[in-house]
Amino acid sequence: MASFRKCIVQLGRSSLLSTCKNQVGPLGALSRFYSVGQFENLKVEKCGEKKNVMLIQLHRPKALNALCDGLMEDLGKAIAVAEDDKDVGAIVLTGSERAFAAGADIKEMQRCDSFSDCYNNNMLMGWDHVKDCKKPVLAAVNGFALGGGCELAMMCDIIYAGEKAQFGQPEITLGTIPGAGGTQRLTKAIGKSKAMEMILTADRISAQEAEKSGLVSKVFPPDQLVAETVKTAEKIASYSKITVAMCKECVNRSYEMTLNEGLHYEKRMFHTTFSTHDRKEGMTAFVEKRKPDFKDC
Repeated sequence: MASFRKCIVQLGRSSLLSTCKNQVGPLGALSRFYSVGQFENLKVEKCGEKKNVMLIQLHRPKALNALCDGLMEDLGKAIAVAEDDKDVGAIVLTGSERAFAAGADIKEMQRCDSFSDCYNNNMLMGWDHVKDCKKPVLAAVNGFALGGGCELAMMCDIIYAGEKAQFGQPEITLGTIPGAGGTQRLTKAIGKSKAMEMILTADRISAQEAEKSGLVSKVFPPDQLVAETVKTAEKIASYSKITVAMCKECVNRSYEMTLNEGLHYEKRMFHTTFSTHDRKEGMTAFVEKRKPDFKDC
């Protein structure tokens, strides 16, 4: 893994980052963007006024962005580049207006014919790059987010949805179960009864129902979704990156600890911020009634 990341780091610093000064990306008036590398199954751009947001677009249009091994490998590489880039403070993950991701690639999965095949090949183990990313990842979900697509969205830290988005876990119709967090994250997000209903019936829920249930934070018109998500990502990226990472870690730990354990962990992390430059700068700027100049340390 170390050598893999080193390779990506070198690529990120050289050939992967090229300036595209005269092009206009899918964000339109949000400003010019930087094209990041060549991926077979992704489109990757640095966007926002300060180029501090990495926009990763799943790009398998003929397969409705079905999550094949190649796409997930590309996604891992793109996440590694974003994590290494000191200018990037947040990541936006999106698909097309028709589909965020319609699920895992079933034809590819069908080749595994036994438990030993799945176990020895560590099926789905390469899907953890989004979950393990220290920088915030925001999902902008238009269209279908089904099966693995829904699970991928739930690996992100914030989910925004287009008005026509649909979420579902239809694995039961294939004679299998969710395998990338569907039974776990969905239950924690929307509660046992609703999650059980979705998983056992394969019924989908709309973006509006997903927002009502707490799976989605906000719903936007489809043509505004990515721009609005990037706007939130830019706001997050404007804060101290080390403090943002600590906030993310504390929230994620809340799922793994008792309340008392979580409160203790949070307090210790709060104490830790007092050894950082950015805590001192933030409080000094507040007292002096000026904008803080964070150094991410």
